[in-house]
Amino acid sequence: MTGAAIPLRPAAADHELWETLVLPNMLIEALPAAIIVVDRDGLCRLLNAAAEDLLQIGRKTLLGRRLSEVIPEDCPLFSLIEQSRLSRSPVSDAEMLIDGPRLHLEYVSVEVAPLDDPNGSVAISMRDRGLEHRMARQGAAAEAAQSVRSMAGMLAHEIKNPLAGIRGAAQLLESKLSPADAALAALIREESDRIVGLVNGVEIFADDRAPVLSIVNVHEALDHVCKLARVSFARNATLKEYYDPSLPPLRGNRDLLIQIFLNLVKNAAEACDGGEIVVTTSYQAGFRIGERNKAHRQPRRIAVTISDNGPGVPEALLGNLFDPFVTSKPGGRGLGLPLVAKLVRAHEGVIEFQSKPGATRFTVLLPISDTQTDEGGS
Repeated sequence: MTGAAIPLRPAAADHELWETLVLPNMLIEALPAAIIVVDRDGLCRLLNAAAEDLLQIGRKTLLGRRLSEVIPEDCPLFSLIEQSRLSRSPVSDAEMLIDGPRLHLEYVSVEVAPLDDPNGSVAISMRDRGLEHRMARQGAAAEAAQSVRSMAGMLAHEIKNPLAGIRGAAQLLESKLSPADAALAALIREESDRIVGLVNGVEIFADDRAPVLSIVNVHEALDHVCKLARVSFARNATLKEYYDPSLPPLRGNRDLLIQIFLNLVKNAAEACDGGEIVVTTSYQAGFRIGERNKAHRQPRRIAVTISDNGPGVPEALLGNLFDPFVTSKPGGRGLGLPLVAKLVRAHEGVIEFQSKPGATRFTVLLPISDTQTDEGGS
């Protein structure tokens, strides 16, 4: 063997170089946490692939430049770095806010440790815990809503029975009254039908039966949705698809998944009004959520993102967008997104969104199937 290449399986003569140079770099690259090494001048000397993803910048761009060019100087991270350098000991922050023109991360766990080198360098380990916090909030909201759903089911049943009688009586009177009075009876009938429609929408949320799951190719479901969209509600929009062909199947209910994606694409089409809709799929690694001694492992997930370039979600709705009857559409019932959130939870998934004028993005995270076969067949 010639040249300076280092073999993947080192010979005895290369073993020391393997252990001191190649292996540490491989380990740093394999870590899911973002690793950044910064010297006393604030210059970035090393970062791994996870750091590129977190900071949304390539290492060739950042290496040799100040970290403050990416993260604002008033961020608590720099105080933590200085504290670690002065105390010569590791320091940490479990929930740091990083907010700037390029980055907005609400829950970042940060650990900083000094390195024994002449450049006064420190190693920074960072992990974005935002998704974990959002999952925890959605789980708590789902538990709190359980009693409300039970009451909704009971009320729906009790309301629909007398409404049926009211509607029937109005229909009988309508045929026997003068035209002016018949119009009033027709109004009673129409309003009864409208209330029944609302009650039916609420009744869906009281149905806690687990969906029947099978092995589903998410791209096949999305293709079906996009074909429907192009010939109907999104025919005036530009609909683009960017799929990761390497994604494995997931365990879900095909019809319900189509309902989820169809609702989100329809919302995007109505929001952008002839603009651009982009549907993408990607892979997300698993992580642990909860306290260290009580943490449980979250499965690997497929991320389906549906974005549009419309005006964005009105600021007044951002905090309760998934609550029933919350809508900005004229004549809308505000039941579409709450139903989407319920169906996503039924798949043990998570839905999140980001919105600003010109860029609204809904992301559905669904667990990847651990098996390639279904009970009912291949």
